[in-house]
Amino acid sequence: MQKACFLSVVVPMYNEEEVIEVTYRRLKAVLDKLGESYEIVFVNDGSRDKTSDIVRGFCAGDSNVKMVDFSRNFGHQIAVTAGMDHSSGRTVVLIDADLQDPPELIVDMVAKWREGYDVVYGKRIERKGESWFKKMTAAIFYRLLRSMTSVNIPVDTGDFRLMDRKVCDALTSMRERSRFIRGMVSWAGFKQTSVDYVRDERFAGETKYPLRKMIRLSLDAMTSFSTKPLKIASVLGFVLSAIGFVYLFIVLYQRLFTDTTTQGWTSMIAISLLFHGITLSLLGVLGEYIGRTYEESKGRPLYLVSDVVGFSADAESSRDRNREVEKVGIGR
Repeated sequence: MQKACFLSVVVPMYNEEEVIEVTYRRLKAVLDKLGESYEIVFVNDGSRDKTSDIVRGFCAGDSNVKMVDFSRNFGHQIAVTAGMDHSSGRTVVLIDADLQDPPELIVDMVAKWREGYDVVYGKRIERKGESWFKKMTAAIFYRLLRSMTSVNIPVDTGDFRLMDRKVCDALTSMRERSRFIRGMVSWAGFKQTSVDYVRDERFAGETKYPLRKMIRLSLDAMTSFSTKPLKIASVLGFVLSAIGFVYLFIVLYQRLFTDTTTQGWTSMIAISLLFHGITLSLLGVLGEYIGRTYEESKGRPLYLVSDVVGFSADAESSRDRNREVEKVGIGR
């Protein structure tokens, strides 16, 4: 295992060839200025461009740079987990490669850590270069998630944060597949604080979180930290059943005791479609939980590593590390 250092910076990457060189230079400038031992752990999440080749060049010229290369794309949250698995620092920083989160803020995070905080997360006070739709949906999501869970997940925050080694170890011991890192950090507890910053627009390239992936992340967050959707489904089912029975009695009363009866099928078809639609939606909520239980029961590793670079010149050490990761994943 690599020698421990003061600070590990985990950088998940997916098709970041347009920005990764600038990211590396800015990170290196900040970390060299910090005056402490450090490592930068890049995690290549199955990139299809030249991202991996570029980072291999960094590793060849800088002993502080390391890379974990996945066998395929496993997703952003899994890539962050792999970086934490392979980190050795007393403190660990999570930061994306797109430079929306400024590396220069790491200095302020370290200062807060020295004051005694175990987790220092970046809180966005402004989001540049994002559409009003994304800003609105993000604000709604964070506040809805906070209201639906018993875990106090800070609003307007992402995965950009510094964590003490004990917090990182606590997270890496949790091997669930549907991962929501910022929620897991909040669940773990410890002494936490924030530093405010303005989030920049993406330096280059395209977002790796389109609407489809944002919805998936939202579902992972909801189902990982709350059972309220199931409770809401139960309450809604009870209310709709009660409405259905009341309507049934109204129809029977009209048929037996009055000359007024409902003509045609329009109202009946509309009501039937409404109730069937709600029923299928409730089954979908239940299916989300069952599907996640099924995925967890398979016991597969969270990720597979194709290669590691910069950790050790001994190939056998790399193979041992891979087997250790697979063993952790299968055993849970």
